[in-house]
Amino acid sequence: MKRIYLTAISLLSFIGFSQKYEFQTIKDISCLPVISQDKTGTCWSFSSTSFLESEIFRIKGQNIDLSEMYSVRQTYPKKADNYVMRQGKAQFGEGGLAHDVINSALEYGLVPESVYSGKTTSAIHDHSKMVAELETYLKSVVATKPFNTRWKNEYNGFLDSYLGKPATEFTYEGKKYTPKEFAAQTGLDFSKYITLTSFTHAPFYSKFILDIPDNFANGAFFNIPIDEFINNIDNALDKGYTLALDADVSEKTFSSKTGMAVIPANDADATAILSEIKPEKVVTQEYRQAEFENYNTTDDHLMHIVGKVKDQKGNIYYKVKNSWGKDSGKEGYIYMSVAYLKLKAISVLLHKDGISKKTASSIGTLYN
Repeated sequence: MKRIYLTAISLLSFIGFSQKYEFQTIKDISCLPVISQDKTGTCWSFSSTSFLESEIFRIKGQNIDLSEMYSVRQTYPKKADNYVMRQGKAQFGEGGLAHDVINSALEYGLVPESVYSGKTTSAIHDHSKMVAELETYLKSVVATKPFNTRWKNEYNGFLDSYLGKPATEFTYEGKKYTPKEFAAQTGLDFSKYITLTSFTHAPFYSKFILDIPDNFANGAFFNIPIDEFINNIDNALDKGYTLALDADVSEKTFSSKTGMAVIPANDADATAILSEIKPEKVVTQEYRQAEFENYNTTDDHLMHIVGKVKDQKGNIYYKVKNSWGKDSGKEGYIYMSVAYLKLKAISVLLHKDGISKKTASSIGTLYN
């Protein structure tokens, strides 16, 4: 009898600590279907364009499939200018940040996907050859004496051959637009978007340029404590605002197979936690900072936070739209734990009205 009792206790203990995930939706904000960035490193445009599509739906109740490659095409010359003017002593690559899409939209407007797909030679996006050719060309520009003053025209020619010429006027649903006119009719106000982050090497409640490789545009970030950072994400979602997310996805416990992103308290649980509820690490501001400074947390990938779910124990996870196609993760989405977000999120971009009253009061004078 005693043996049966002990066996029952052991079984209950096993069940209690090894429960398979069961999720319940807390918040689900409208977004367009998951698509794939294919063979490109332009997640920054896919995530931020998805963010703008959700903003348009929030503002006007319209679903408009925007072109990701239009912003990419308009941003590549900016990358080249940065590289050439720094005489080749800067990074040139496919990476970018959410504010690059905002900057592009401000200067060049927006166009629908149906107007500019960025696919000229293939059914999918494949920038491997293009990027290699662009970088080789720019290296020759900075190395050649006398300096080639015609390089911009030649460089844009490469871009046009791979991505296509940007549209200057087009018809959409029976009406003619320029890209800036089209952006204006979406109802988006690009001055209303800000980027929040949380690091201790800059004062809290200050605005600073975060030194990460893809911040070629020297975009400014608003710095707040990590718990307040998380509170602002929750506040925005609760009020119906989505967020563009920049995060490190290099962890083994960021799984494109299971669609989970978690930080186990015990390294031995790194495999099990992808399918079973396990304890997670307590993430402090100090731990977050140390992981950033030792390069364990890097600027890897941008995605789109569109909601929240909880498991049967009440643990919260953020529903994150990815751009690796519907066969990745949970039909293209990742469920990211609070601990993972606290440790591995670099920043979020959101509408100013989505931030909390406390944060608005603390940083308001910096952006008003």
